Amino acid sequence: MPSTIGKKKPHAKGSAREEQYLDLGAMGYEDESLAKFAGSSIKIAEIYRFEDLKNLTKFLYEGHTIIIDYSSLANDELVMRRITNELKAITDDTNGDVAGIGHHMLLATSNGIMVDRNKIRGSY
Repeated sequence: MPSTIGKKKPHAKGSAREEQYLDLGAMGYEDESLAKFAGSSIKIAEIYRFEDLKNLTKFLYEGHTIIIDYSSLANDELVMRRITNELKAITDDTNGDVAGIGHHMLLATSNGIMVDRNKIRGSY
């Protein structure tokens, strides 16, 4: 008689022990639909060195707007001059605009979108 010690018995289909898996990637929710936002969008980015700008240029050429946090480079005047010159050249190519917003933030646009430099202030 063969020994059954250490061997697992196969589970019958539909048994209570059968594991069920749920594909979370296939699930969708009503508020997650991006189809209604086809086209350009606003991207948020952080840069830590001049070379990081290369990854952002493709988004401008695709028509997106980018808000760039350059906090880690704010004290390096030479790098900041290079970054702003590069962004200005790209936004000129894409018929866009570039402007500083707040502390350590830049806004770069494309597709004819201009940044209005006048702040809208609340009343007193």
